Amino acid sequence: MNIKNYNHYAGIIHVHSTYSDGSRTIEEIAEIANELDDICYVLITDHNTMQGKTDGLEGWYNNILIGIGCELNDPEDLNHYLVFDVDADVCKVGDSYKYVEEVHNSGGFGIIAHPDENRSHIAKYRPYPWKIWGSELFDGIEIWNHMSEWMEGLTHFNKFRRVLHPRSSIIMPKKETLEKWDRISIKRKVVGVGGADAHGYIYKILGLIPLRVFRYKILFKTIRTHILTRDTLSGGNDYTNDLQIIYAAIKNANCFVSHHYLGDASNFRFEADSGTDAVIMGDCIKLTDKMELNVYNPQPAQTYLIHNGNYTETRSGQEITFTINSAGVYRVESHVDNRPWILSNHIRVTET
Repeated sequence: MNIKNYNHYAGIIHVHSTYSDGSRTIEEIAEIANELDDICYVLITDHNTMQGKTDGLEGWYNNILIGIGCELNDPEDLNHYLVFDVDADVCKVGDSYKYVEEVHNSGGFGIIAHPDENRSHIAKYRPYPWKIWGSELFDGIEIWNHMSEWMEGLTHFNKFRRVLHPRSSIIMPKKETLEKWDRISIKRKVVGVGGADAHGYIYKILGLIPLRVFRYKILFKTIRTHILTRDTLSGGNDYTNDLQIIYAAIKNANCFVSHHYLGDASNFRFEADSGTDAVIMGDCIKLTDKMELNVYNPQPAQTYLIHNGNYTETRSGQEITFTINSAGVYRVESHVDNRPWILSNHIRVTET
């Protein structure tokens, strides 16, 4: 497989700090992330503010690069939108169609957060779904969100077990979200990312004893977004350029999502090989009569091939090859223990 020229960097998207409703400062979040030796970047998305960036908190903290965007919402607290590579004045509550357009026109990029959130088991925890699918200017979809899935499965009967086992409670992304992502991706590129939605919530037992549930370190070990890039991060010499490398890889969909609880996915690769050319996730390639889609799983897994949103074939193992003869958009899912472990972004195969 033609992967030797790509660098791999794993990171965490969708993290809140004390600038909004998180329980740790950005400096503390960076310190926690540095306790893990298998992630490289953390993207902060506080609600409707980029004050952390204005205060000069972007940059390298030892082995962790902190990037700062924000999570926008409309006056009804709907249509949550993770935005990056934008000016701070974009981050304010407003009309959702307008802020999607503004981010697009500014040259930044935006990702729909927890798009199909739907829960009603506990009245005080309302859902925050995406309602403006008529807009076509968004760049990505959060196809898997840890906190959203955890909250959707929460009831009064299981809440203590789910608090004690926040990682094992995460099973799979929402089917309707994947279906929408696949359907839209047939027409245009839309990156799929995974989000931790980390807040480090503090819960008071009996209203008195504070207990931090969903510790940042725990959530940093669940849903991750891995990028592949030919450029090498400086590791500290030029954080602004390093962030541009990360943002470019995400926006171009040169990335995949993993549930780290099921295993380290860092060495996963998915590429298309035409016999004369090879591309990775997020890229396009012309169809030939020798077209192969190659998958490498870090451990044996059941891998499903999805073509234009349809699950068409499955194989087991580590090194897997699918032979194809039709144009369209292709992605793969690798499962272990009958649970999704890795979700690739699409490769577009064209007739011409």
